[in-house]
Amino acid sequence: ILTMKDLITEKHFFQPKSMDETNHSRVSEFILLGLSETPELQPLFFVVFSLLYIAILMGNFLIILTVTSDPRLHSPMYFLLANLSFIDVCVASFATPKMISDFLVEQKTISFEACLAQIFFVHLFAGSEMVLLVSMAYDRYVAICKPLHYMTIMSWRVCIILVIVPWCVGFIHTTSQLAFTVNLPFCGPNKVDSFFCDLPLVTKLACVDTYVISLLIVADSGFLSMSSFLLLVISYTVILITVRNCSSASMTKARSTLTAHITVVTLFFGPCIFIYVWPFSGYSVDKVLAVFYTIVTPILNPVIYTLRNKEVKAAMSKLKSRYLKSGQVSSVIGNILFLEPK
Repeated sequence: ILTMKDLITEKHFFQPKSMDETNHSRVSEFILLGLSETPELQPLFFVVFSLLYIAILMGNFLIILTVTSDPRLHSPMYFLLANLSFIDVCVASFATPKMISDFLVEQKTISFEACLAQIFFVHLFAGSEMVLLVSMAYDRYVAICKPLHYMTIMSWRVCIILVIVPWCVGFIHTTSQLAFTVNLPFCGPNKVDSFFCDLPLVTKLACVDTYVISLLIVADSGFLSMSSFLLLVISYTVILITVRNCSSASMTKARSTLTAHITVVTLFFGPCIFIYVWPFSGYSVDKVLAVFYTIVTPILNPVIYTLRNKEVKAAMSKLKSRYLKSGQVSSVIGNILFLEPK
């Protein structure tokens, strides 16, 4: 037989929470829907993306090793190229290992803190790479338009600044983006329709009206994307005009280098502008573009720069002969890893 005190306690225990308390209960984890919910495709995706990720790591670290080990490549252009390869590794690594491991589990969950970490790193690396591409365009502008003053202008101090500034801009950008999300109340929906936590998709799950926040996100990301893209367009337009007016044989190499740079810029900013500058009223990250941005671009960059650069290919051949043993198996592996043409 319950006493009056027990009844009061029991009644209090089963009393539902207030509406305000229920609506603002904190979500502890999110569910990533991934690329596909079809179980039959998960093993295939696991194999394909594992191989792609390994190729990204090997290709970009190979460029870094080649640039640092060959004294002939100790120049501003290759210094910036090695830093681009490092950022490409970062871009591919902030979400890809998690995506690959999720192919082996049924419930793809990520903690709230890890989700915020992914948002932080994707904007840090993406913002840094945008500005680094502008730095590389400036390097090519000085080399082609002011060749006599190139070594004076592009000193190692300037090169260090051209690398530090992108990381500073990326940090400021990602901090401002994360400030929109960290204090939002998440009280119910926790399914993110992607393979990583992206800011527009996460803010859409908040329990408050995020119209103004979505506008700020688009303005912030759009400003950085469009300003970097416009600077690149202006720089390469001036460079192309200069190259067109100079018909000397030395400009053939410049045209080849410019083709590689412009290709990389197009591949990077195409998906990025589409994702982050598209009107947010119908805002969603297309999974194909997300895969292209995080997987395809980091693996294409080393291929583009390597296949179109004779100096890099020569340095890689020298590196291969130094570290690989002789033999048919080693030769085949070397030709694959070092992208050596037959």
